[in-house]
Amino acid sequence: MLLLLNENMPGTLARLLREGGHDVLAVKEAMRGADDLAVLARAQAGARLLLTQDKDFGELAFRHGLPAECGIILFRLTGSDPDADIRRMIDALESRMDWAGQFAVVTDDRVRMRPLPQAPRE
Repeated sequence: MLLLLNENMPGTLARLLREGGHDVLAVKEAMRGADDLAVLARAQAGARLLLTQDKDFGELAFRHGLPAECGIILFRLTGSDPDADIRRMIDALESRMDWAGQFAVVTDDRVRMRPLPQAPRE
């Protein structure tokens, strides 16, 4: 899977996903300090599923209508056990393959998905 991990995602997650065979681009490594618009544009340009803990990406896609067919997963986990949170992130990510075109919110006990707005066709 082609993934882009936002700057707020754990470095351990990037390492474990790579070890699991995923193609991971981490903002911390390749785009440190990039704003949300640049991160979303990079995910979209590379058809990379965007993993984040930042609610602003939902606003960019839904309210501002920015292209996000790449898919966005927003993780809203309790944070009480970092190792358990990372395991939950990986388990949720690998539980399905239909992330493209979706805005997903992953919590400790469920995954909610909502289709992202379609970009206007030229």
